[in-house]
Amino acid sequence: MSLLGLQRDGSGPVLVWLHGFTQTKDSGRTFRSILAGTHQVLTIDLPGHGENSEISASLDETADLLASALPSEPFTLGGYSMGGRVALHFAWRHRERLSSLIVLSATLGIRDDDERDARRARDNALADRVELIGAQAFLDEWLAQPMFATLPDDPLERAARSRDARGLANSLRNVGTGTQEWLGEQLSSVTVPALIMAGSNDTKFVGEARRLHDALVNSNASFVPDAGHAAHLERPDEVAALIASVQPQ
Repeated sequence: MSLLGLQRDGSGPVLVWLHGFTQTKDSGRTFRSILAGTHQVLTIDLPGHGENSEISASLDETADLLASALPSEPFTLGGYSMGGRVALHFAWRHRERLSSLIVLSATLGIRDDDERDARRARDNALADRVELIGAQAFLDEWLAQPMFATLPDDPLERAARSRDARGLANSLRNVGTGTQEWLGEQLSSVTVPALIMAGSNDTKFVGEARRLHDALVNSNASFVPDAGHAAHLERPDEVAALIASVQPQ
């Protein structure tokens, strides 16, 4: 089993960007085009999405699949939401591969076992919902959540979303927040420069960003003004500028 379709844009230091749930390697075109002005930007469809919709993999398995697909020389790894959680697992398991780490709207996981089990049950129920109503109707419901209230209405971004209901359902079951191991202790071994970001209006993930900042020994936390959960889609220039400030070792 291997991941397909590694996409390259721009030239310069390598920056790998991992998309969020329901997105694909083609999402965030404005954001990626800004980054490609100073970096070689690599994107790839994560398991359950796009070209890799038929692949099912846990967070750890996804990290290992990425390790096989990505360059051997150290690179900057960034990710948003689900992609940010994958990036954290990659950093824990393959930290020698990284020159720096960037996460947007990500979490350390849920420490309490009962709370984590309850979240996993909600993720599984949501997976059943995707399969029941189909990907297009599910995307309407997903994007109608308050966390996306300030997301621009962009038909091209909507067209870049993943469209395979079974793949999305498997993603929820395999890498949903309820499956994520608590990484509070594990990430203490990650010493590369790290940038932790959240939209300033995304109250929950501002708190998560602060917890991640505390867990990562060489990190800075930044909050994107007047932005929600998908800050890189709402404020691409500001998020790209923050990323440009990260200096690898």
